[in-house]
Amino acid sequence: MNRKIEVTASLEVIPIGLLTELESKLIASAKEILESAHAPYSKFMVGAAVLLEDGEIFVANNQENVSFPVGICAERAVLSYVMGNFPNLKPLKIAIAARRMNEKGYAYVTPCGMCRQTINEYEVKFGGKIEILMLNGKEEVLKADGIEQLLPFRFHNLHL
Repeated sequence: MNRKIEVTASLEVIPIGLLTELESKLIASAKEILESAHAPYSKFMVGAAVLLEDGEIFVANNQENVSFPVGICAERAVLSYVMGNFPNLKPLKIAIAARRMNEKGYAYVTPCGMCRQTINEYEVKFGGKIEILMLNGKEEVLKADGIEQLLPFRFHNLHL
């Protein structure tokens, strides 16, 4: 007998002016660090900022390499750094911002599949959700309360 598994996902859309002070700081940090991204091939600069449970914020940006796919996304770069250096501190929030080099406005961005699975890994490790804040081109932020909103059938869910 066949059965059907249905999943619903939702994102909260928040105007920039209605973000909390902490959310605004995370988005601003992601916007600032994307400006120093190494993106000579795609011309698509991405910045990410992570808030750890001790209140510390860390940032990183995408780093491309002519030998594709050797580069690394901003989200995985910052998560790898904090988990390598602070392996016992839970990441609470991650903010992501992107911009094309030749444009002034910000691009709509969500984490790629590898980054989504990486976020999932740390949700599993720490037994809790990581809030994801994604700046869009309308100066709004899309807010996911955890990775299941972006990756409903995560790798660890294959036992369904």
